[in-house]
Amino acid sequence: MSKILFVMTGADHWTLADGTEHPTGFWAEEAVAPYEAFTAAGHEIVVATPGGVVPPVDRGSLAPEFNDGQENADRVAATLGTMTELQAPVPVADVDLDDYAAVFYPGGHGPMQDLSADADSGRLLVRALDSGTPLGVVCHAPAALLAATRDDGSNAFAGRDVAAFTNTEEAQAGFADRAKWLLQDRLTEAGVNVLPGDPWAPKVVVDGSLVTGQNPASAAPLATELLKKL
Repeated sequence: MSKILFVMTGADHWTLADGTEHPTGFWAEEAVAPYEAFTAAGHEIVVATPGGVVPPVDRGSLAPEFNDGQENADRVAATLGTMTELQAPVPVADVDLDDYAAVFYPGGHGPMQDLSADADSGRLLVRALDSGTPLGVVCHAPAALLAATRDDGSNAFAGRDVAAFTNTEEAQAGFADRAKWLLQDRLTEAGVNVLPGDPWAPKVVVDGSLVTGQNPASAAPLATELLKKL
């Protein structure tokens, strides 16, 4: 059995342009669907967060309207309750990449708050990319790529093709005019090639060992692609 590292946000809010703290965290489906796929394939999950804090779930992501109804919302919540790994995260700074067969970053607006500027996570991402370790990143979690800089200041993911939460989706979610910055724009400015798909539809981009997904619906198909690399 190999181990897969989940690097998750420790932020329970996202600071908007006007200073408002919008409650957030990780998006439930984006953690649950890959967790189910990876554990079903026999892999062990280890969770890491900045400072080793317990990752907070975005309570909104447990609502029926975001889970195809109450029945599936209840299932997602129940699965979260069984994910004991969430309660015992290790600090990202203490991670030894050699211990893991793959690395996965779930999204939610939380990574926009902390992982986008977390140097320890950024160094881990650079090591994963340079070593060819299978790396999956979904929805807002590509914000973490912004911290993956090399000694000369360039972004390690510049020139790579990715999927990420789009400006269109952020606008439809009601945050484009309220955010300090937009993920698609900031990644593009860093030299990363964002390949947008249709809003809210599954979209996965594979670029070598890097597998990225655009939105919550992309989490399960991303996990399938990442497993092919193990």
